Amino acid sequence: MAKYFLIESRSPFDSPEVNNNYQLALDLANGGNQVTLFLVENGVFVARKTAQTESLDKLTNLTLLADDFSLRERGISTDEIKNNIKVVEISSVVEAMATGTKTMWL
Repeated sequence: MAKYFLIESRSPFDSPEVNNNYQLALDLANGGNQVTLFLVENGVFVARKTAQTESLDKLTNLTLLADDFSLRERGISTDEIKNNIKVVEISSVVEAMATGTKTMWL
């Protein structure tokens, strides 16, 4: 089992390619890998409870993280975040890389 840390900075509302990246994360997780998807910059827009994102909602068997700074910069409070998404600091990327996790910026 491999560990993957995927970083998504775009919103599926702006870029249709994002849904393909979500599918990649799902395929890796379904393949028995440990997968974390880190939402940063405009990627955090889908973290809101009110965001209608069927493709993100399918990602139930992997870890979903949202960058706290990106949320604050976009005026999104932590109480607006979906329950399955954990708010973390950007240092999570460095921690993943330091442990040898395969890290990819999508």
